Amino acid sequence: MIDVTDRHCRYFHRLLAPGARLYTEMITTGALLHGDVARHLDFDPAEQPVALQLGGSEPELLAHCARLGEQWGYDEINLNCGCPSERVQRGAFGACLMAEPRLVADCVKAMQDSVSVPVTVKHRLGLDYDESYGFVRDFVGTLYTAGCRVFIAHARNAVLKGLSPKDNREKPPLRYADALQLKRDFPDCRIVLNGGITEAPQAQALLRDFDGVMLGRAAWHDPAVLTSLTRLIDPAAPLPEPGQVVHAFSAYAAREVARGVPLRIVVRPLLGWVNGRSGARHWRRTLSDPRLLDGNDAQLIERAWSELLLHSA
Repeated sequence: MIDVTDRHCRYFHRLLAPGARLYTEMITTGALLHGDVARHLDFDPAEQPVALQLGGSEPELLAHCARLGEQWGYDEINLNCGCPSERVQRGAFGACLMAEPRLVADCVKAMQDSVSVPVTVKHRLGLDYDESYGFVRDFVGTLYTAGCRVFIAHARNAVLKGLSPKDNREKPPLRYADALQLKRDFPDCRIVLNGGITEAPQAQALLRDFDGVMLGRAAWHDPAVLTSLTRLIDPAAPLPEPGQVVHAFSAYAAREVARGVPLRIVVRPLLGWVNGRSGARHWRRTLSDPRLLDGNDAQLIERAWSELLLHSA
């Protein structure tokens, strides 16, 4: 998720879900070829396993960026063929690539030939208002022939004209049955389901049919769902207590501030963590107060937690 799942968000999510696979925000080939590579690719080792999600449509450039990702230590390279935003469409990548499966296959093959880590694809089930299963079956089949074996299916169409990115996450109907049919038609592939998954019990139930589930905005708006899901699928997983999460993230924030990162950027993932809990409004207000954040004192997180506990008493 562009401008959402940055390294600070991923570090926080790793504390909540020790066994999850984390994904970067989509990073374009142009950003890596012409921008600050370290700023885009740097991550804390605690985030692993972590996948680099790339946006692009030129096989040679994607291969180069995939090599950068592998050299930087990423565990997977993922090609985004699902983002429907107009900005992405202008760059001729994202969901519009589903109309060019042979080009996507060339991109996947070029990346696979360049790295030893898995190359995967995230995609929608269709474009605009064509909801025929054959469209996504043929798309996946073309990539299968190129050697791809992991597909992350956002189980909706992408409407390229007339819907905003937000509407594209909500208005096209969910088609879980068609995503499941992919699993039946390509039994030796890993099919990961994305789209419309908001609660831990729902995700656990879907894992009976799919090889994995991907949570997007739900994990941003309600990060606690990651802990709830971890407890459901692996009750023995060692999970830190909330106070330990606060202490660990405060220490991380202090290191980032010392590196010159503004505290206001680091704390963004924390805002929705305690939704529904007594004192949550005070927590959000404290961690979004420009006057307090301008002090760049990472202890603000600990103070906000202490005050939340007082409000909860």
